[in-house]
Amino acid sequence: MGAQQYRSELQRKRKQRVDAEKKAGEYRSKESKKRAEADKARQEAGKTGSAVTRKSKLNRASQRDKEAATAGSEANKWQTKAAVYAKQEADIEAKLSKAERTEADAAERKRKKEHTAAERRASAERVAANSRLSRTEHTVGEVLRELRAPKPEKLRVLLLGASSEGDLRVGREQKRIRSAVESALHRDLIELDVRPAATAADLLDGITKFRPHVVHFSGHSNEDLIVFEYENDDPHQGHPVTARAFLRAIAATDEPPLLVLLNACKSAAQIDQLVEDVVPFAIGMADSIADGDAINYAAQFYASIANGQSVRSAHLAGQVALEMAGLDGAELPTLVSAAHIDPGAAILVKPAE
Repeated sequence: MGAQQYRSELQRKRKQRVDAEKKAGEYRSKESKKRAEADKARQEAGKTGSAVTRKSKLNRASQRDKEAATAGSEANKWQTKAAVYAKQEADIEAKLSKAERTEADAAERKRKKEHTAAERRASAERVAANSRLSRTEHTVGEVLRELRAPKPEKLRVLLLGASSEGDLRVGREQKRIRSAVESALHRDLIELDVRPAATAADLLDGITKFRPHVVHFSGHSNEDLIVFEYENDDPHQGHPVTARAFLRAIAATDEPPLLVLLNACKSAAQIDQLVEDVVPFAIGMADSIADGDAINYAAQFYASIANGQSVRSAHLAGQVALEMAGLDGAELPTLVSAAHIDPGAAILVKPAE
């Protein structure tokens, strides 16, 4: 029971106690009045010389004594009720105090959690900004990160989705991405390789066989891990792959992808290293992100890419889509690019002249 319910119950019990005390007081007054009338009748009986009058006065005194006894009994009954109500009132007051402390503690924990989340997001943004400012350009790194010259080929997007326990709507996300691309201006210039229930083997197979320009992962992650699935038809604990192993898998090809998008919680901690070692662009989430937020961001991002927008514009459009929908995660998607490459000038889908 919450504090508000205890307050209502306390108010009701307090009224019952006050009413019972009032009733007890009324009956005590009546008892005193009737005893006084009985005493007066007996005194009058003692003074009269008439036997008839004396008998009448004594009968009246007896009647008033009975009425006084009845009133006294009622007063005792209501006094007992008042005492019970007072005890119940004290018990409710103790429960109310405990509930108020519990709710205050919960509110404080929520405030601290929100404060910690805000600090974590701010820290991730600072780390990303500092990394971009301080990153030195190495010759080998420049060659690896250099944007390849446009070829007369489609933009290949490898969509990996993993939710081994079935708690994420990765299938819905992949469907929304496909729909967004198919409705876009340059839909014929994008090829999707959609792999739901993706395993680590799907990652390697997709990288080497499909040779994607974009690798998109949706599922669970944290600062150090990405969780794929095992080849298991039943719900199960996922297959955690370290951020380092994932990076090495992305790099295990002669032509690494141009962009990695980790649409998973707290994945922004991994993207700086991806950009530093392998790809020109990477996107991750600065903190935990809700399913709906992740789906909406991804759909708008790929719609913009397929409409010929730059990587930067597509990222901003995805953030704005969340904001316009009234969702809370607009600030979570984080874009990082190599120091010498402008995401505002990088257009991944462009028709031939």
